[in-house]
Amino acid sequence: MGIDRRIGLTGFVCFAMSTMALLSSGCSSSGQKKYHVAFVTNNSADFWTIARRGTEQAAAELPDVNVEFRIPSDGTAAEQRRIIDDLLAKGLEGVAISPVDPANQTAMLDDIAKQAVLITQDSDAPQSNRLCYIGTDNRAAGHQAGEVIKQVLPDGGKIMIFVGKSDAQNARERLQGIKDAIEGTKIEIVDVRTDDADPVRAKSNAADTLVKYPDISCLVGLWSYNGPAILNATKDAGRVGKVKIVCFDEDDQTLSGIKDGAIVATVVQQPYEFGYRAIRLIEKVLQGDKSDVPANKQVFVPTKVIDKAGVDEFAERINKLRGRN
Repeated sequence: MGIDRRIGLTGFVCFAMSTMALLSSGCSSSGQKKYHVAFVTNNSADFWTIARRGTEQAAAELPDVNVEFRIPSDGTAAEQRRIIDDLLAKGLEGVAISPVDPANQTAMLDDIAKQAVLITQDSDAPQSNRLCYIGTDNRAAGHQAGEVIKQVLPDGGKIMIFVGKSDAQNARERLQGIKDAIEGTKIEIVDVRTDDADPVRAKSNAADTLVKYPDISCLVGLWSYNGPAILNATKDAGRVGKVKIVCFDEDDQTLSGIKDGAIVATVVQQPYEFGYRAIRLIEKVLQGDKSDVPANKQVFVPTKVIDKAGVDEFAERINKLRGRN
């Protein structure tokens, strides 16, 4: 009886030690390797809540993946660098990142690509050695916004454009798309104002514009928080309805503004797909299969214009993704 008890205890200890070894080596209890991958945003906007849902769904479908979702606290390239360094130290094998300043982050991205599968999402860095880009065709999205601007300013007018970082690839491409759409019209872009992804500064920029340019006809926000910032500045100035607003993404205040008629329209992306597709592609590449990487290294997720006619249906759908049933 004593011998049996000792054998049982020894077996239990061996099992526990084996389980701990599996976990510490990144394996599941079945012995399947667990890949360490991450999804890194460029700011803390609510936009990324939906992307997180996509990464969570992909992780639920892929038992061999552990996903970390990381948000830079201050929306800077330096903070992204700190996050990546931390992840690499923990054995990162794949990452999808939205670079804040692609031109100046190329060296960093190339360094990551030497150590892990690298995908850019939301904002591209085409000069880097990233495997591919997953996200919006931002020039096409900018063109959609430009078409809306033309509709609300058929006789032309002055517009001001707002964004967090003018150097970000998505910002440059959206701006170019707007320029393409309004070329040959009497619509004039007065300037592009940046705010370093600071919503307070974004509102201040809009407020200053309304004072400095009393004849401004339309305010255009290129990043998700710019819409609410512009809307609130316009309300404070008593200019709702007098100055048109066109923006991007599906912030709650943006959708409410569209319902109320204060915002004309917003061009929405599909951040859920950014998260879902990025994690699934990284896992497939880590398995040795690059068949889903296109020759042009770009996976475009379509955008859509949401105006007053379609905002209720869209809001209901997006709130389900946010977990607000």
